Amino acid sequence: MSKKPNITQSKLPLSGRIVMFFIRHVQQGMSSMGELWRSPVSSIMTMAVLGVSLSLPAALQVLVKNAENITQSWNSAAEISLFINKGRSEQSIQSLLSRIKAFREVETVSYISRDQALEEFQRLSGFGEALSYLDENPLPAVVTVTPSVKYSSPTGARELLAKLEREPEVNFGRLDIEWLERLQALLKLLEKTVLAIAALLVLAVVLVIGNTIRLAIMNRRTEIEVMKLVGATEAFIQRPFLYTGIWYGVIGGILAWLIINILVWYLDSALAELLGLYGSQLTIQSLTFAELIKLVLLASFLGWLGSYLSVRQHLRNIEPS
Repeated sequence: MSKKPNITQSKLPLSGRIVMFFIRHVQQGMSSMGELWRSPVSSIMTMAVLGVSLSLPAALQVLVKNAENITQSWNSAAEISLFINKGRSEQSIQSLLSRIKAFREVETVSYISRDQALEEFQRLSGFGEALSYLDENPLPAVVTVTPSVKYSSPTGARELLAKLEREPEVNFGRLDIEWLERLQALLKLLEKTVLAIAALLVLAVVLVIGNTIRLAIMNRRTEIEVMKLVGATEAFIQRPFLYTGIWYGVIGGILAWLIINILVWYLDSALAELLGLYGSQLTIQSLTFAELIKLVLLASFLGWLGSYLSVRQHLRNIEPS
């Protein structure tokens, strides 16, 4: 009687080997998830540590994003005040307004005549009766120019101011933008601080996962020795530990996203109550879906990296006696 042939993986066609490759990875990935739930307390504590660690740089990123959104509205509201030379006729000033409106760097233009300026000053200053004794109006006409979005930055606004001051009707211009430059410098400092803190916390995540995988390797030392005795490859032995690290990272990233959403919800409600007293509205922007995906991918990569470094170091030291 002829012996039934043994179909091994090496005799499988290429498509079969590819299918078996993915099947083995799915099996070991699900098996590593099961290993986590066999020790739920330690697993949940590790995931919580990773979630809190990842939520700190994510929270700072949300802070930077919202600060940039607020300053963008301030940038677009930056204005240039042009003080007109005395003695210029109304026709000359209207000609100046027409030329300025044609500039591509200009968004809007408004004009305050000398009479309007004096009337407004009398109303706001409280010196109306005293000003009525003046022989002539001492206030100049003022043209207020709002730069377009492209020229609303400090550098662009200064370039536009220099261009406007070359007009013959303009005595001098004023651009109060130093506060905006200081604010942008603070934002750059905050961004660098976020990167520094994120780098430290990334290192902490890798170390935490690496140490957790090291303990898992030590607990399964006897099992690993038996697997090496029967001829299991290094890749087959280390693969479940790598998947364990990836699961830690994925769940830690999701926990960080939940923490950020809860924090934003809490602060947004408190901020809305505060701004409601001043008749203003402002909504805090949380992490977008794309940022959530990036956070989870980064966390899973960190989990894989910490596991890989730990596995490569400690598996080599385990040999069957």
